[in-house]
Amino acid sequence: MKKINIGLLIITLVCSFFTIIGELDKGIVIILKDSSIVLTATLPYIVNKLFKVKLNDGVIFVWLIFIFLAHYMGVTAEFYNKWEGFDKVVHTFSGVLTAYVGMLFLPKGVYIWFKILFIIAFSWMCAGLWETFEFVCNILFGGDAQRVAATGVTDTMLDMIVAFIGASLFSLGFYVKEKLKN
Repeated sequence: MKKINIGLLIITLVCSFFTIIGELDKGIVIILKDSSIVLTATLPYIVNKLFKVKLNDGVIFVWLIFIFLAHYMGVTAEFYNKWEGFDKVVHTFSGVLTAYVGMLFLPKGVYIWFKILFIIAFSWMCAGLWETFEFVCNILFGGDAQRVAATGVTDTMLDMIVAFIGASLFSLGFYVKEKLKN
C-alpha cells in the first residue's frame, strides 16, 4: 500500500508540475492555486512528521485519491466548470472519506448502531464545516464557490446531501462487515 501511495503522490505532483509550467503566463494567483496542490497532497506526510503520528496507509490512499479528484482534476484541470456532475461525485466521495476517518475515532465496546450514527454524524459535520469554510472564503475573497448566485442554497444543500449518501453507503458496508465478523 505504501508503494501505491507514493505512486499516487508522484502522479499528482508530476501532473501539477506540468500544469504549473503550462500556466506560468497566467499570473501569480493561478500559479499559487496550481501550486497549492503540493501542500494538500503531501499533508499526510507532513502531519506524520510534525506530530509524530502514524497515519493509516488506507487514510493516506483515500486522501490522495480525493486530492487528485477534488484539487487537481476539479480545480486545476477545471472539471468543476467542464462537467456539471463532477462536484457531486467529489462530494459523495468526501462523504466516504470522512466516514472512513470517523470510523478510526470509534470507541471500543459500543453498540453497532452508535458506531453507524457516529460515522454518519462525523461525516456530516465535516461536510457542514467544509461548506462553512467555502462560504467564509466567498465573503472574504469574493467569488462564488458555492454557486449561490446561480442556485441559491441548492448547490450547498446538494453537496451536503451527497456527502451524507456517501457516508451512509460507507456505513452500510461497515455494518455488513461488522455483522460478518460476529
